[in-house]
Amino acid sequence: MSLPGSASPPAVDRRREDDARLAGEAVVNMLRLGRTPRKIMTKQAFENAIAVTSALGGSTNAVLHLLALANEAGVALELEDFNRVAARVPHIADMKPGGKFHMSDLDRIGGVPVVLKHLLDAGLLHGDVLTVTGLTMAENLARLDPPAPDGVVVYTIDNPIDVEGGINILTGSLAPKGSVVKVAGLSHEQRTFEGAARVFDGEELAMAEILGGKIQPGTVLVIRYEGPKGGPGMREMLAITGALKGAGRGADCALITDGRFSGGTWGFCIGHVAPEATDGGPIAFVKDGDRIRVDVHAKRLDLLVDEAELSRRRDGWTPNPARYTSGMLGKYAKLVQGAETGAITNVL
Repeated sequence: MSLPGSASPPAVDRRREDDARLAGEAVVNMLRLGRTPRKIMTKQAFENAIAVTSALGGSTNAVLHLLALANEAGVALELEDFNRVAARVPHIADMKPGGKFHMSDLDRIGGVPVVLKHLLDAGLLHGDVLTVTGLTMAENLARLDPPAPDGVVVYTIDNPIDVEGGINILTGSLAPKGSVVKVAGLSHEQRTFEGAARVFDGEELAMAEILGGKIQPGTVLVIRYEGPKGGPGMREMLAITGALKGAGRGADCALITDGRFSGGTWGFCIGHVAPEATDGGPIAFVKDGDRIRVDVHAKRLDLLVDEAELSRRRDGWTPNPARYTSGMLGKYAKLVQGAETGAITNVL
């Protein structure tokens, strides 16, 4: 859905002016030919998008966006598709925040087309998908003829940063409908964690504890009522992750939330926990001191509390009062569905 080579140039680059003009021409051409977005956004195209996100070590927000776009396009895309693609597409771009380089560095060595061509040559992309140029992905890349990976900013498939893609989906007793973790930048030893929960009903309460130096090593911070309904709107937890890192707790604590993160998030952070607290998901019943285990290798996120105890906690439970009961946000909170759907509001 974007023009070849248009993703990586910096915002102030003169090429952006050319891209803007070419984008307008492409839209008019698509209208003339009756080429609609749904003819381009097929299941194979979404799998390509997941593959590129996996290879780049991209943002967890891609999961929400792609699920929501697929719903609008009438494409059956599920959370499990992300794990399926990540299992075969390695992480090859050493990009911040987990890596060393910025988008401008990727642009300097040829941009996103370098990654696309390398994945295509390895049989990891669907080259026959239609694009906005009217050509297929493979035809676009043949015209561009991007260089091979430089081995520094972009590694090769044979010598990747990690054999698995940068985003994983975890399920388990704490996230029956799924959760999302960005593993790009984490060593294999850092991908398992078990600790005692410290629970907060909102971001501000957690921030006060972190800034007060009250979070101990080995803690699993649980920030809830920040999901699509509870927020409402899933605020980014970038400030929290930055504060944890600044307090020296970025490497020895974990953060779990039914909210979401920024693409700049660093550390062991698990978001989009579903069902969210407002919907009565297990995250609503976590108490301070509960043991939580995260095992990325096994794709598990588990609350180590027996079912009998959880049943007692559920008895008579009601969610926290809604933060908004009228206006746009009140209406949104009533209509929005879970993070596992892409937080869509289509309830027809």
